[in-house]
Amino acid sequence: MRTLGRLRRLKTTLVPEFHSCCKLQAPNTAGKQLPRIYVTRRIPPDGMKILSQSGLCNIEQWDSDEPVPRSELLEKVAGIRGLYCLLTEKIDAEVLDAAGPSLQVVSTMSVGYDHVSLEELKKRGIRLGYTPDVLTEAVAELTVALLLATSRRLLEAVDEAKNGGWGTWKPLWMCGYGLTDSTVGILGLGRIGAAVMARLKPFGVKRFLYADTGPRPDMATKIPAEFVPLEELARHSDFIVVCCALTPETQGICGNRLFSLMKDTAIFINTSRGGVVNQEDLYQALVNGQIAAAGLDVTEPEPLPTDHPLLKLKNCVILPHIASATVATRNAMAALAASNLLAGLQGKAMGKEVPL
Repeated sequence: MRTLGRLRRLKTTLVPEFHSCCKLQAPNTAGKQLPRIYVTRRIPPDGMKILSQSGLCNIEQWDSDEPVPRSELLEKVAGIRGLYCLLTEKIDAEVLDAAGPSLQVVSTMSVGYDHVSLEELKKRGIRLGYTPDVLTEAVAELTVALLLATSRRLLEAVDEAKNGGWGTWKPLWMCGYGLTDSTVGILGLGRIGAAVMARLKPFGVKRFLYADTGPRPDMATKIPAEFVPLEELARHSDFIVVCCALTPETQGICGNRLFSLMKDTAIFINTSRGGVVNQEDLYQALVNGQIAAAGLDVTEPEPLPTDHPLLKLKNCVILPHIASATVATRNAMAALAASNLLAGLQGKAMGKEVPL
C-alpha cells in the first residue's frame, strides 16, 4: 500500500510537468536541421495535425489550456523561426527581441491582431498570418443570439423561473423589445457585420444603417443598408451592433457621447473587442436609463473580474468571449493558422496574411 501511495504521488507530480511543455520532433530523413517553431497553447487537433505531419518543422508547445506565462514565452522563443500564438499573447518588441533575428513568421489563431505590434514586425521583416473569414458565420450567429437574449430578457426570465419569481400572468411582465419594424445600426460593416445583417433581415427589420470609415457599397447593397455618420446611427437605431476592429481610432469610441445620443429603448451589442467600449460610461448609461440594455461577448479586461459593476446589472448580458466557439470553427481557425505558419517558413504566399 505504501508503494502504491508513492506511485500515485509521483504520477500527480509528473503529469502537470509533462503537460506544461511538449516537444514534437518531425521526421527528418534528409538529415537537415529543421526550423524550430513555438506554439503558445494547446490548440484544436486539426491545426496540430497539419504542423506535426508536415515534416517541415520541429515543434515546441506550451501544452495547456491556460495562457503561457510571460517569462516562459520569453525563454522559449529564443532562436525560433516561427511563432504560433493566440490573442492572449502580447507579441511586442520584448518578445521579438527575445526570439532574435531567426524569427521569420508569426501566425495568430485569431481574426484580430491588435495584440501584435505591426510596427515591430515590419521593422524586422517578419510576416504575420491571421484567420479571418473562417469564423464569420459562427460570430454572426452568436451576435444574433446575444442580441435576442438581451432584448427579450431571456437570462432574466430563466432566473425568474428558477427562483420562484414566475407567478400569475401579467400583461407587461418581462417584456422586452422586438426586431420587427425596427432600425438596426451596425458599427463597422465588414464580413461579420454583413453576415449579422443577413441573419437579422428575416426578422422583419425595417431599416439597416451602418457607420464606417467610408461607404461600403460592396457589402451594403446586398442588404440594403444606408451609410450614415455615427451620430445619426446612434439617434435612429433601436439596436446598435458593434463589429469594428480595435484600432487607435476605435479605442473607446463607444462612450458617453454615443450613449447620450441613443434612444432610451435602444439595445447595445458588442462582439468585436472590449477596448472599443468605455465600460464606465456604459455602466452609467445602463443604470441611469440612457439605454435599455447591453449584451457583451468581449470586455476589457478579459476575464472581467467577478465583482465588476456591469456583472451586477440585470440589463447587461455578458458572455466570456465565445463568439467563434463552435468545434468546426475553432478547428478551421487552428488549421488556417498552421497553414499560414508553414507557408511563411517556406517563403510562400499565406492563405491569409496581414499586409505590413
